[in-house]
Amino acid sequence: MRKLFALFALLAVLSGLSATVYADEMAMATSAVAATTPAAVAAVADAASAVAAPVPNKGDTAWMLVATLLVIMMSIPGLALFYGGLVRSKNMLSILMQVFSIFALIIVLWAIYGYSIAFTEGNAFFGGFDRLFLKGIFDPVAGSVANAATFSKGVVLPEFVFVAFQGTFAAITVALVVGAFAERMKFGAVMLFSALWFTFAYLPIAHMVWFWTGPDAITDAATLVTETAKAGWLFQKGALDFAGGTVVHINAAIAGLVGAIMVGKRIGYGKEPMAPHSLVMTMIGASLLWVGWFGFNAGSALEANGTAALAFINTLDATAAAALTWTLAEWLLKGHPSMLGAVSGAVAGLVAITPACGWVGVGGGMAIGALAGVVCFWGVTGLKKMLGADDALDVFGIHGIGGITGALLTGVFNGWSMGGTGITDYVANKAVDTEMGAQVWIQAQAVLTTVIWSGVVAFICYKVVDLVIGLRVTAEEEREGLDTASHGERAYNL
Repeated sequence: MRKLFALFALLAVLSGLSATVYADEMAMATSAVAATTPAAVAAVADAASAVAAPVPNKGDTAWMLVATLLVIMMSIPGLALFYGGLVRSKNMLSILMQVFSIFALIIVLWAIYGYSIAFTEGNAFFGGFDRLFLKGIFDPVAGSVANAATFSKGVVLPEFVFVAFQGTFAAITVALVVGAFAERMKFGAVMLFSALWFTFAYLPIAHMVWFWTGPDAITDAATLVTETAKAGWLFQKGALDFAGGTVVHINAAIAGLVGAIMVGKRIGYGKEPMAPHSLVMTMIGASLLWVGWFGFNAGSALEANGTAALAFINTLDATAAAALTWTLAEWLLKGHPSMLGAVSGAVAGLVAITPACGWVGVGGGMAIGALAGVVCFWGVTGLKKMLGADDALDVFGIHGIGGITGALLTGVFNGWSMGGTGITDYVANKAVDTEMGAQVWIQAQAVLTTVIWSGVVAFICYKVVDLVIGLRVTAEEEREGLDTASHGERAYNL
């Protein structure tokens, strides 16, 4: 344990050092780039402006608080029960403990340094230290809370609301990873890996994709260039990721796949039955995920407006379409439709529509969901066999393949000809169209960047953890089950 605490201390030092490394100035962006998903940051008052500072709308604030609660429900209990039902009964509590503890760990780290590195101005890859321990948000003398920008000029949120909302995204992303190496990794190793990967993979990707200074300072071509140059690297390129196809799903899936390979296969994998112990729990968890996902996707509009409504209906329809196409594919190929297949299809649809939900029309959203159901079915059957890794709960097959599918198809269906929204030109203050080929290429760059960054960081983090703690439990503990071996408890005392 002394080694574990020492490494956590080292982690804090390293994260501070990494956030001070500044990249060269990025190429200046066009007006179309300014339309990508606005990861809100603290609104900066213009000293030369005589206009009164904007005041948060109570309706927007209330909606975002509800959306944040919905995302918390996605993790605990949603993801925990979904994963818990899929493992064997002797490992039920271990997976619940991992998801619950990771959520708590990441929320704390988010407040200490995560939010600052992800969502303050630094360079194109890392933010700075302006919001360490969330300093500067609350003014005790004035009794006021700083504001954060949204999609719309002159519309703001209390910054604490944005901090909490994005913190839940970080927490569920890290928790997603554990499904790939479920039933065989040490609890201490899981926690240490989570802290390391969160620091060096999640935070930089979130900054690269979502960070910008908001629309309020953009008044002409010159200010557009100035403000865009402060944004994250992939944001500057014009990558569209409304709610986390790259930042959340592809990011977590690649880390999970690397982990499944490095930790190794479960004892008896492919030789002994390893069926889910409770599909009832899995169905309940999947249903909670679907409900919570409305906060995840519609909340990413950052306002209670038409864009939130579009994201909401796409989250409803695409998910339903994916559940049906997965069920149909399984029925045709395996001779029977299964509950596990139906809920897996629903999750695949949720994953795929996440990057697109606010950027595409309803027809495009349903097409993305329908395609995701079939593609992810192949991902957990044919592709999984080709890869040969023991991805226990199909993190890569669903979140990786679904995330890649959704991210690329966002570029296809975003244009007006496909019923999409286009993007916003904040100089002219109007929507403009996108060109399909060019946008798909930008989306592909975002996908490739996430795959490489997450994969390399995950490999290094697993190596560090293996050297310090060791990744895997003993063979005896694995056969006994992690519930009793790691936690001294049983899920079911019969």
